[in-house]
Amino acid sequence: MRQQLVRAMLVTMAALAVLLGVPLTTLTWTGISLNAHEDLADRLKSISEYVLTEETAGRLVGPDKLELDDFRLLVPGNGTLTLVGPSGAEEIGRPAARDQVSESVTLGPGYLLTLSVPRSDVRSRQWLAVGVLVVVILVTLAVGVLVAFVTALRLTRPLRQVATRATAMARGDLSSPWPYYGIDELDRVTTALSEANTAVLRRLEREGQVIGDASHQLRSRLTAIHLRLDELTLHPDPHVVNEAEEAMDLVENLAADLDEFVAASRADDGERTAVAVPEVVRGLAEDLESTFTAADRRIDVRIDGVPRPVSGRPGRLREALSVLLDNALRHGSGTVTVRVEDLASADVVRITVSDEGDGVPDELVGEIFRRGVSGTSSSGVGLSLARALTEADGGRLDLASRRPAVFTIVVPARSENCGADSALRRGPVPHR
Repeated sequence: MRQQLVRAMLVTMAALAVLLGVPLTTLTWTGISLNAHEDLADRLKSISEYVLTEETAGRLVGPDKLELDDFRLLVPGNGTLTLVGPSGAEEIGRPAARDQVSESVTLGPGYLLTLSVPRSDVRSRQWLAVGVLVVVILVTLAVGVLVAFVTALRLTRPLRQVATRATAMARGDLSSPWPYYGIDELDRVTTALSEANTAVLRRLEREGQVIGDASHQLRSRLTAIHLRLDELTLHPDPHVVNEAEEAMDLVENLAADLDEFVAASRADDGERTAVAVPEVVRGLAEDLESTFTAADRRIDVRIDGVPRPVSGRPGRLREALSVLLDNALRHGSGTVTVRVEDLASADVVRITVSDEGDGVPDELVGEIFRRGVSGTSSSGVGLSLARALTEADGGRLDLASRRPAVFTIVVPARSENCGADSALRRGPVPHR
């Protein structure tokens, strides 16, 4: 758009320069020539009026008695004054040039007074005036070009920023503020997008709350049923024990189906796109900053170099990182460090989340990503869901270190030659 605006303004300026410059040049050239003739005519008029006045007063008998030296001050520097009469011609000033501009007046029968200047003097003034006019036009064009670039930049910068914010909204970033610029039309668009952003955010919050409450209630009931059935496995009757174990399997399958439904409700729809990992990490860190500050904790985001985009859905990556940061807040301590690295040799982008806590208990290391496994009273679904979301985009989530706890997400980097839905083809990573 900026190029189109600049091009349109430049074409307009060029058209104005042609439409105004050519007539102005012609008028200037002709005007200087007319001024030269008018100047000569005015000088001759002064001489003829003097001669007429002298003849009327009786001080001059006739044109033949006229002294041309009396009019030397009225002759231009390079001009020539010539009086042609029956007895011959008389002139003062410089010798008459071959090409000259002249004016004549009749002083009486047979007497012609001519005042002339070289045409080269008039041409020099004409070319000087045209040169000044051309310089003025060029300066005007230069100023117009500068104004065009500045105006296009001022007009397109807000549009680019609004487009960038709308793109972020499409990627799942619903928390960043919308910019306003004091431009009525642009602010109306921003207001409409902001209202849509707010409506989507509230709807997602309500849906998430409903899903969370429903899943929590169902998990609580299923946990209670599971405990009751677990007690029945201690019954002396083998038939009762067998029925209890089968019922426990059904409860576990139902819990697994519930986890899948929750994961499906939180997953993003649509095709895979290029996801800028640093933007996702920084946006999530900004959203959780107040929560960590309230707990006297902080998040340290470190971006090594310029990581390449990854292929996937930003909502999935954001959700997986949100689980890791929430676990670090609940179970860890000290500063939580999120590091993003581009491992070019492996063609992947690695995200590391670590804290300064006591780490993961030894008895949970091998089972930490299984559904229902938790070291506290939580549901034990978060890490399982985070791994499922990561693997859905072809990545992998692992525990890299026990003490302190260090989790790594490895996501395939997006190829520069790939399309919008292309990604590194790899099968799902199996759970331990």
